[in-house]
Amino acid sequence: MNASGFHEGERAVQARAGVADEAARLHGMLRPPWLGGGLRAALAARTFAVLTARDRDGVLWISPLTGEPGFLDGDGTTLTVAAAPPAGDPLHALPVPQPAGLLAIDLGLRRRIRVNGRLTDGTDGVLTIEAEQAFGNCPAHIRPRLLAPDTTAPARAPAPGAVRAALDDRDRELIEGADTFFLGTTHPDRGTDASHKGGAPGFVRVEDGELRWPDYAGNNLFTSLGNLTVDPAAALLFLDFTTGRTLHLGGEATVEWLDPGAAGDEGGTGRRVRFRPRRVRGGLVPLRETAPAL
Repeated sequence: MNASGFHEGERAVQARAGVADEAARLHGMLRPPWLGGGLRAALAARTFAVLTARDRDGVLWISPLTGEPGFLDGDGTTLTVAAAPPAGDPLHALPVPQPAGLLAIDLGLRRRIRVNGRLTDGTDGVLTIEAEQAFGNCPAHIRPRLLAPDTTAPARAPAPGAVRAALDDRDRELIEGADTFFLGTTHPDRGTDASHKGGAPGFVRVEDGELRWPDYAGNNLFTSLGNLTVDPAAALLFLDFTTGRTLHLGGEATVEWLDPGAAGDEGGTGRRVRFRPRRVRGGLVPLRETAPAL
């Protein structure tokens, strides 16, 4: 993969959004990364991350990873993850090597770091990612919450669940009440990405079995929308932070352009995303919200 500069999808979205000049000033964020110093310390402090990759059938998913502080260890351009998707998760026993995108996030502090590169090893429950991009994102749209390990979760770990083709009422309730979800996207040459999406509860809408959400103003990188402009494959992860229930969705997404401020432009940017789920799967994550962060 060549991870230098913006790819054609990102440039196309930046141009249509009228922010190409602003985005050009961020070009340095896409230089080859160094996972040392302050970035290494920030990664080591995290206890929650999400990983975007493909399963053994080539389906794109995004899954949660948890661990004690230090389970994410950066060294040079290598990120070691002392955790792997467990049995019952769609990315359990994922194939290696392959492109992978990881988002390390602290919801309480509203801090997030994206590390994109190539998954080179997955031996003994430890993942190794050779990073080609690593950068932080602003805290915008992160709903602060404090999370703690759920010590009862291992005993209740789910068996591998059947993959469904459509949402049910319980799925819709979780989605339409969510203020947070995670999005996985990919590009044929530039690899895979994991990102956070947030808004007021109800910002994701379910219409005729499809999902729709606004694209809010951000840092103008447009990694997710740029990837979707080239490759519609997408994966979504919703979490019920009170019960630990997870909802994994795999399918295709398209970027829809509207006149800014027109009907249906809830984000005020003239952009929204429509997602068509093809695969639906549930699970559990061993974390619970202890209290809203102040």
